[in-house]
Amino acid sequence: MPDTPQLVRSTILHTPRNPFTSPHALEHFPDGALLLSAGLIQATGDYATLRAAHPDAEVHDLRGGVLLPGFIDTHVHFPQGRIIGGLGAGLLDWLNLFALPEEVRMAQPDYARAVATEFVHALAAHGTTTALVFGSHFHAATQSLFDAASARGLRIVSGLVLSDRLLPEPLLTTADRAYRESRALIERFHGRDSLGYAVTPRFALSASEPILEVCQTLLREFPSVWFQTHLNENPQEIADVLQAFPWAPDYLSAYTCYGLATPRSVFAHNVHPAEAELATLSASGSSVSHCPCSNAFLGSGLFPMRRHLAAGVRFALGTDVGAGTGFGMLKEALQCYLMQRLLPDGVPLTPAHLLYLATRAGAEALGLEAQTGDFTPGKSADFVHLRPPEGSVLASALVRAEGPERLLAALITLGGAESVREVRVRGQVVFP
Repeated sequence: MPDTPQLVRSTILHTPRNPFTSPHALEHFPDGALLLSAGLIQATGDYATLRAAHPDAEVHDLRGGVLLPGFIDTHVHFPQGRIIGGLGAGLLDWLNLFALPEEVRMAQPDYARAVATEFVHALAAHGTTTALVFGSHFHAATQSLFDAASARGLRIVSGLVLSDRLLPEPLLTTADRAYRESRALIERFHGRDSLGYAVTPRFALSASEPILEVCQTLLREFPSVWFQTHLNENPQEIADVLQAFPWAPDYLSAYTCYGLATPRSVFAHNVHPAEAELATLSASGSSVSHCPCSNAFLGSGLFPMRRHLAAGVRFALGTDVGAGTGFGMLKEALQCYLMQRLLPDGVPLTPAHLLYLATRAGAEALGLEAQTGDFTPGKSADFVHLRPPEGSVLASALVRAEGPERLLAALITLGGAESVREVRVRGQVVFP
C-alpha cells in the first residue's frame, strides 16, 4: 500500500548545527511538526504551516510533551546490564569483581538471549535509537544481540569482543578464531536492516599483537565496518599497557601501529591523553566517546574537554553500562555538565551543547550524520517523545520554562525513562 504522509505534532527541539562552532545551533518549534514519509523526515517546521501545505497528511498529536532526536549512545556494553551498581572499585578491580564474571555467563546461550532482549529494550525505553555497542566475547551471544536489535528495529553497531590474554580463560580466543568468527558475523549482519559491525578488541592490555593484526586485516578486508576499543581510561591501565607494549611511546600507538585509528574509529574514555595522542586522533579523524557517569563512578578522572576541542578531536556521549549508572543519555548529559563545572579549565556548557552531544555529535562520531542525529529533511525519522508524568516536578518545570534553553535544561536535569512515551526509528515505533 502507498505510504501515507504523517504529521507528528509536538514541541520540537534539535541541534542541526554544532554549538561549539555555531552560536545559533538550537532550533525550537513551540508548536511544531515533522512531516514523515517512507521512514524519512520530509519537512520540519511550524505545525500550522506544514498542515496547510499537506492537508491530507495523517496527524499524530503528541502535544503536551517535547520531541527530540533519538539519542545516540557511543559506548555501552551489552553483557553488563545486570551488574550496574558495582560500587567501591576502580577500573581494573571492578572488571575482576563485577564485569568479567558476568561476561563469562554469556557462554550460556539462553542466558545471553535473555540479556540481549533486556538490553535492547532498555536502550529503547530510555529513548536511545542508535548505539555503538561492545558485544560479547562469545560468537553466539553477539549474534543474539544482533538478532534482538533487528527484532526491535534499533540502529546498532556492534562486534565480537576480542582478547587473548590477562582475562579469565573462557573469555580468551586465538588470532585464527578471532578472524574466523568476526568475519562470519560481518558477512551475516553488517549492513542488514539497521545493523553495522565494529571490530572490537577489548583494550590493548588484553589484546596481543596477533589480535591487533587480525583487527587490521578485518578493517582492510571490510572497509565499511567500524572500529571501537578503550583508551586512556585509568592511570594504572595506561601504565600496564605501556609495559605490555614497551616499544609504544603512548597508549594510542599500540593501536595506530596497526592502522586502527581512522575516521570510523571510536575510542572510549580518553580521560588521560598525551598531547601527541590528541594530535593523532585529530589527524586520523577518529572520535572519542566521553562517558562522564562511568568516569565518576570508577574514579577514573575528569574528561579534558577543552584540550579535545583545542586539538580538534571529535567526541560524543556514551553511557558505558555497566560501569556507567544507567542507560539514560539525559543523565549522561547532566553529568557531563556537572563534571565540566568542577574542572578548573572546564568548558561552560549550555543545554544546546548537551543536546548536541547526546544526538548529532554521536551521529558525526559514527559517520552517520547524513542519516540521523537531528530533524533535517531527508534524514531517518528517529525521535523520542518526552512527556513527564502528570504532577511531577519536571511537568511543573516545563510549564513554567521561559524559552527553549530553559525548557531543554529542565529536561536534561530532571528527565528519565519515566518521561519516555514514544520512540521511533525510521518512522517505526520501537517503544513502547
